[in-house]
Amino acid sequence: MIDLGLSKLAIIGVVALIVIGPEKLPKVARMVGTLYGRAQRYLHDVKSEVSREIELEELRNLQKEVQETAQSIKQGVEQSISESVAEVQNAWQDSSPGHDYGQVPPSPEHLARKAKEFRRKRLVRTSALPAWYKQQHGTRMHVTSGAARVARFRPSSKPPASFY
Repeated sequence: MIDLGLSKLAIIGVVALIVIGPEKLPKVARMVGTLYGRAQRYLHDVKSEVSREIELEELRNLQKEVQETAQSIKQGVEQSISESVAEVQNAWQDSSPGHDYGQVPPSPEHLARKAKEFRRKRLVRTSALPAWYKQQHGTRMHVTSGAARVARFRPSSKPPASFY
């Protein structure tokens, strides 16, 4: 930067006063001040634009790195999934087709019991009586097991509390 001291500024002022004259000196000084302000604003704008471009370039590089990392992770996951699928398919093909592991055909008694339970529960659910009527007259609303009914109506072992 230019090293301007007080003595140099005084010499510049005296020369300007002599060359320009006392009438035009204030106007010229204002014009020089506005031009100097414009130049400072322009330099500030250029600096901020350069810093924004640098930050934008850094963000682009970061985005590129993140995308590459995500792509590599995606490829790794896809590869492990394809290997797992291949292992499962090989295991499926290697097993003999005559065996059904873990599946036992249900017995006819089991099927009859399940059908009877389904019909009983369906009858309770879809009976023609409304719920408020069932509640008022004590009709069963839900199917409960025998053990649950016994536990519900079993007398309590505690003696009733007295008021005295």
